[in-house]
Order: sequence, then structure tokens, then C-alpha cells
Amino acid sequence: MAKQRIIETNVGIQEELTTRVFDQFARNMREKGWNNVDSILGAGIMSGHVLEIGPGPGYVGLEWLKRCPDAVLTGCEISPNMIALAVKNAGDYGFSERASYVEGNCMDLPFPERSFDAVFSNGSLHEWEDPVRAFHEIYRVLKPGGRFCITDLRRDVNPLIKRMIYNSTQPKEIRPGFLSSLNAAYTAEELRSLLEKSPLNSGVIHKEFFGLCLAGQKAV
Repeated sequence: MAKQRIIETNVGIQEELTTRVFDQFARNMREKGWNNVDSILGAGIMSGHVLEIGPGPGYVGLEWLKRCPDAVLTGCEISPNMIALAVKNAGDYGFSERASYVEGNCMDLPFPERSFDAVFSNGSLHEWEDPVRAFHEIYRVLKPGGRFCITDLRRDVNPLIKRMIYNSTQPKEIRPGFLSSLNAAYTAEELRSLLEKSPLNSGVIHKEFFGLCLAGQKAV
């Protein structure tokens, strides 16, 4: 049985030093291929105008763009320092014309309804103060038939896998943050309970190596 969930933060990573450390961590995760891009593609998100919630320094969305030449990306991020990093990284990828970033909160997305062909998020669900409200917002900004994919850590991950990931996490300064994020993550059963209170309740939840993947499609 998983330990009781411990709420982490709902304000994102704001401090400049912490942002730089997280950028190193995110680059390491990218190099290992632990970024869930395959899950996003597997959910059928491969083209159109797509929203990424909580892009941080942007690597997940930028790696996804590399594999989706017919797509453009808008990232909605709560931290101005992370936005600055994501803009820089998009330029380094050569994607300044295909990737843009705005400051905002997933519980009150700063976009009109039916704005996007798809929505995805990786690694930020456990920080959302009110996931059900965020799910309603995702539904609102999706076009009819639009797809969604939300991936995150799983609190009830096998202890051996947890230890392996902890020991391989670099830089070492980020390891306490990894544990606090894991302790704030949901189990599949908890996520299903939240979904049932939202219009995304047709989504399917899969357990992955050390996380969860929620994917589905808004009705036409």
C-alpha cells in the first residue's frame, strides 16, 4: 500500500539558482530518454497547434517537436525564470518559430475555449493545486476531437526502481526534490477518482516504468 500523499508545491520553481539546477536535471533526463515523448506520440498527439502545460525548461516539448514536423507548440508555465530558459532552449533547437511560451496557471488557462488540437503535460500533475479544475480547463481549451496526454510520477512505484532512479539522479542537489515530487504523486486509483469528477473521465490510465500515463480524446 502506498504511503499517504504529501503535498509538494503549487508555485513551480521560481528561484534563479534552483531553475539552473533543474535545467541540468532536465537535460540529464532528456539524454536518458526518460521524458515520456513516446507516450505522448502513442496518445496520437503528432500535429496541429498543441498546448504543453508546465514545460519547465522546455526539453520535453522540444524533443516532441523534433519528431512532429507538422506541429507548433505553446507552453503554459507558472515560473518566469523557466519561461526564459525555455525560450533560450527553443532557440538552441532552432524552433523559435514553432515554440512559444506564456505565463499562466493550469487552473485558469489564459486561452479561449477550443484553442488547441491537443494538450499534454509531463511531470507537473503532482504540483497542481486542484487537478479536477485543471482537467476542466484542459477540456475547455481542447477542440472537439482533441487529444490529451498527462504523464507523471507514480507514488507506489517499486522501491527498487525508486532507489535506482534516486541514485542516478543528477545533479545530486535535485535528489531531495525528486523524493518530494514522488511523495506528492498520485496512484492510478487516486487519479481515476479525480478523473471521474471531470469531463476527461473517458481517459485511460496506464502504469508505466516509474509513472502514470493518462490519455484520451475529447468527444467530437
